[in-house]
Order: sequence, then structure tokens, then C-alpha cells
Amino acid sequence: MSTERGRIQISGFDTDGIEDQDSLDAWSESEADELESRWRKIVSSIVRDRLALGGFAVVAVMSLAALLSQPISVGGFTIQPFSIVPYDPTQTGVGARYAAPSLSHPMGTDRLGRDLFSRVVTGGRYSISIGLIVTALAATFGVIYGSISGYFGGRVDEVLMRILDVVFAFPGLVLALILVALFGGGFWPLVGAFALVGWATYARIIRGEILKVKQNEYVMAAKALGARDRSVIFRHVIPNAIAPVIVQATLSIGTVVIGVAALGFLGLGFDPGTPEWGTILDAESDTLATGAGGTWDWWATVFPGLMIFLFVMSMNIIGDAVNDALDAQVDDIGGGG
Repeated sequence: MSTERGRIQISGFDTDGIEDQDSLDAWSESEADELESRWRKIVSSIVRDRLALGGFAVVAVMSLAALLSQPISVGGFTIQPFSIVPYDPTQTGVGARYAAPSLSHPMGTDRLGRDLFSRVVTGGRYSISIGLIVTALAATFGVIYGSISGYFGGRVDEVLMRILDVVFAFPGLVLALILVALFGGGFWPLVGAFALVGWATYARIIRGEILKVKQNEYVMAAKALGARDRSVIFRHVIPNAIAPVIVQATLSIGTVVIGVAALGFLGLGFDPGTPEWGTILDAESDTLATGAGGTWDWWATVFPGLMIFLFVMSMNIIGDAVNDALDAQVDDIGGGG
């Protein structure tokens, strides 16, 4: 037994061999490779799902058709010169009033003789683009907000979550309706209204995931190696907690499209005459009911409604496929796969 008192010798921490240890960057690259491999398996799982591929094909065709429906100019420069629709969607009198579907008008005409095919295809540009932009804005802000709340915890988490509770106290569509009624309709007011009410869901989802992920060994190792909080959050925590947010985002696109169409149907979205799916339904709502002996001009509302149904259903199918693929990966990892 040693006669020296008050001395404790610890082995395994000699500084001479510290140069042989992997650097933080090398360790981060290994983690990134593992994460990339996991996402590659998820994509492969989705590709093997024929129903999801069908949904993706429908969304891709509708989005491409909306993009090419009319030329796009920004700042006086034409960035998309193509126009695949046969008529100007706002031009009246291109056909008879409520003409039935025919070769010259595949979806018939509306009450002002406007070509419904041109209006419905162009309408996807408003509805789909709003859905994509709102989801991108809401998800980005919500992820950053929820990540800060979950990662730092304590008073920061308490204050940020109370703000979140205030947002959740109002029904999302009702709050969006109030905002549009106060500030007016139009493209960007609708984007702002739905983004302001949509970010809270992403914040709550990512916070819950980060509360679990930040306890993992690789996060503690990054902190021990001197990584800054910002680096830990964006390089190690968020990439490993983002999966549920992606599922929510795919489902939210369809939800936003329905919300925009609902406000349009209530007359609070775009100006009357705008070729947007909900606004078209609002303008032709009188054809939904006919009196005795009247004729039912079904095409005026069926085709815009069908576009909403197809797009939202396809997005939900894609979201379910992504969710199933992520669940399979979680089960695989939990089982030691």
C-alpha cells in the first residue's frame, strides 16, 4: 500500500496520445455517413411502394402542368415562356355559357363562357404554390423555434412553450380566416396567414424529438469535444430529429391547399374571377343546386373539386408512405438492424 496520502493516480488520460484520437470533424463525418445511409434506405423503401409512386406521379404532373400553364415573368424578364392551356383563363366568351365538356373545351365552360380546363390547370399554380411556400416557411421557423426550446430547456423552454400554447388556443383555420379578413386576401396575405398559424405544429414536434435526441451519446460527445451549441443543434441534433417533421410537412401541404380552397369558397381568398380552385367553386356554387326542371351544369364544380381531391389525396398517400418508411427504420434500428 502506498505511503503517500492525498494522491490519486488516474490512468487513460495521458495527453501524449491525444493526437492519435479522431478529430471532431472526422467523427462528424462518420455520423453524417451513417445518417445518409439511413435516409438512403428510407428513400429506397418509398420507391418500392407503388401506391406512393402513383401519388408522387399525380402531384408531379399537376405541379408541372400548373407551372407551364401560363408564362411567368419576374422583374420584366420572362423566366417561363410556355403556355400549355388553350385559352386565357380570364378571357370571357371563348365558348357558350355553361357549354358541356367537348373536344374544344375538355372540361366545359363556366357562367361567363370561360374555358374551365384552362382555369383549372392554371388554378393549380395558386393552390399548390401556396401550399409549398407556407409549408417551407412554417417548417423552417417552427424547427428553429422548437430546437432552441428543446435543446436549452429550463426557463427558455418554459417561456417559448407558453407562447406556443397561446397559438394553439385558436383553431388554425379560424385564425387564418380572421387574419385574411383583417388584412385582405391575395397570394402573399394567404401565405402569411397560414404560415403564422402553421409553424406551431412543427415547433412542438421537433421539440419533443430533441428532448430525446439531446440525451444521446453523440450529442454529449460533441459537447465534450468543445462544439458550440449552434453547431450541435444544426449538425447533430436536428438531422437526427427531423424525420417526424418531414412526415408532417408532406401532410401539411394538402392541409394548406384545402384551407386556401376553403377561404376561396367563402369569398375571402382571391378576387372574384381569379382562376384558383376554391374561388372557382365559389363563383359556380349556384350550380350545386337546381330547381325543378332545371339543368345541372355539373362540370362547373366537379372538375375544380376533383383537382383538390386528387392533389390532397396524393399528398396524404405520400405522407403515409414516408411515415411507414420512417417507422420501419426506427424498428430496424431498435432491433439492432
